[in-house]
Amino acid sequence: MSDNKASRQKPCHHCKSRPVSAPPDTSTIHYEKFWLYRHCSSVQQRDRQAQKAGQLFSGLLAMNVVFLGSAFISSVIFNHVAITLADVWILLAILKVLCLCWIIYYLLGTSRQPHAVLYRDSHAGPIWIRGSVLLFGSFSILLNVFRIGYSAVLIQCKSRVEIVFPSIEILFICTQAFFLWRHSKDCIQVQHNFTRCGLMLTIATNLLLWLLAVTNDTIHMEIESQLREVEQRFAAPGNETTSCTCPNTTICKVFQKGYILLYPFNTEYCLVCCSVLYVMWKNVGRRINHHHVPHIKPKFKLQGVVFGPLLGTAAVIIGICVFMMYQIQATGSAANRQVFVMYYSYYIVLLPLMSVGAVIGTIIHALEKRELDTLKNPTRSLDVILLMGAALGQIGMSYFSIVALVATDPRDLLNSLILSYSVLLIFQNITQNVFIIDGLHRQPSVAATEARHTGHARQHAAASELPGEEESTTSSKQEHTQVSPNKEEEIEEEQNHEAYDQRRVSMLELGQEIRKVSLSYIHSYSHLSWKRRALREISFFLVLCNIILWIMPTFGAHPVFENGLEKSFYGYSTWFAIVNFGLPLGVFYRMHSVGGLLEVYITA
Repeated sequence: MSDNKASRQKPCHHCKSRPVSAPPDTSTIHYEKFWLYRHCSSVQQRDRQAQKAGQLFSGLLAMNVVFLGSAFISSVIFNHVAITLADVWILLAILKVLCLCWIIYYLLGTSRQPHAVLYRDSHAGPIWIRGSVLLFGSFSILLNVFRIGYSAVLIQCKSRVEIVFPSIEILFICTQAFFLWRHSKDCIQVQHNFTRCGLMLTIATNLLLWLLAVTNDTIHMEIESQLREVEQRFAAPGNETTSCTCPNTTICKVFQKGYILLYPFNTEYCLVCCSVLYVMWKNVGRRINHHHVPHIKPKFKLQGVVFGPLLGTAAVIIGICVFMMYQIQATGSAANRQVFVMYYSYYIVLLPLMSVGAVIGTIIHALEKRELDTLKNPTRSLDVILLMGAALGQIGMSYFSIVALVATDPRDLLNSLILSYSVLLIFQNITQNVFIIDGLHRQPSVAATEARHTGHARQHAAASELPGEEESTTSSKQEHTQVSPNKEEEIEEEQNHEAYDQRRVSMLELGQEIRKVSLSYIHSYSHLSWKRRALREISFFLVLCNIILWIMPTFGAHPVFENGLEKSFYGYSTWFAIVNFGLPLGVFYRMHSVGGLLEVYITA
């Protein structure tokens, strides 16, 4: 019967196009697809084509906006007479107002439509990313407050735009931070093209803000360094003729110091927002299969690590001491040569330890039997791209330094230290990227979830035993009070005994809890396999090392420009352009590496 049905089916075009002389293939029989399947497949194909067309159009929109803004900013740098900084601020203010209108429309209109957000990407917008958005956004708001205060003090020689522009930026930062905190995981299913264009416009605006911040910081540092050199060469007191003087020097110094201290956080905020918005753009119209979503999501717990936190804490403490000594001595009138020797020696000791740890972690990943996670994950793909792209900043600067030092005098002590630092930095970036990327593509350990379940079960069992003990003590106390005679003196003595017994029982319970916590920690540490234990130790150590390597350049330690070696080889303007392109990327790389290493630690 089944053979008769098969013979009645309409053969497909593959069978019709086969030549008559060819032998029939009895292993596979091709039949035409059912009309409903053909219709559904054509609908899916049209949906994919519409999605690609929307992504292409929104990408072209962002590209044109970025090129237009870059042309304005470049004109300010090279020809500041025709186009001033106020013109750039007006252009960015218009873009911010457009982005604010779209964000408000998304919050009040698009996201509240029926069936708008049917899926949420569990990998997108982790807590450390959203926390960094709030942290850097708060510092950026404080930065603009200092800018407004400084412009208000010098209102007689400042433009009104310098007060209006930071006010619009504060509103933009607050609205964008709230939007990313609430909707960073959305997979929007309505108004695809309009949402993509809005997201790309916001990404382009943040990129232009980052570019303006980098170029403004470049001009500020260049003027400051040139003035410092002029003061050293031609120190002539009594010849100060400034056209714009501050009436209150104390308030001006507070605003200036706060502005310089908080300036790097603004660049980091723009880059973090761009990464989150890009993931949202990739998730527009995405449908997630719930069967592939893990039911138990691993959480961060400081268990099973001992040596990593100890070594990392030691590296952080020593790094803070080196940074403080560098800031005290290098910011003076004449930078001491020993300060640079101390600074680069710290890096030369720390970078090989980080490289060795990353290499050992990569070898352990190869020895593990965990399967690779091959599911589609836009967040992980973006993490890999950002890690590889941000590392190019430090790697590029290192190669420029190597060429300059080898061509001049590599036998000098400071030159040899900088040369070793540059080579070790390249090797450390490469090994750490390999370790993080390999760890991000591994599936979480099943043993970790099982150990977590057994630990919770034992804690519940231990907690269930404690109420029984308390009931027995309270019942014995009640019986004891019933037997006692009804005299005032004996009642007072009995109350004193009860208070003493309660204190004794509370101390015993506290000792039991401490003992149980320590035993559970020792059990969890011994329960882990040596591979997982080593991965956690290495990941935590690298997290703390990347934190201190993020702190030092973020808060003003820039020896690559202040030592003067590469600047004298390449020239002032060329080396300034290289440094101000590589330094922000290096700072962003350290911060992004912390997030990737935390993911590796959690899934280990």
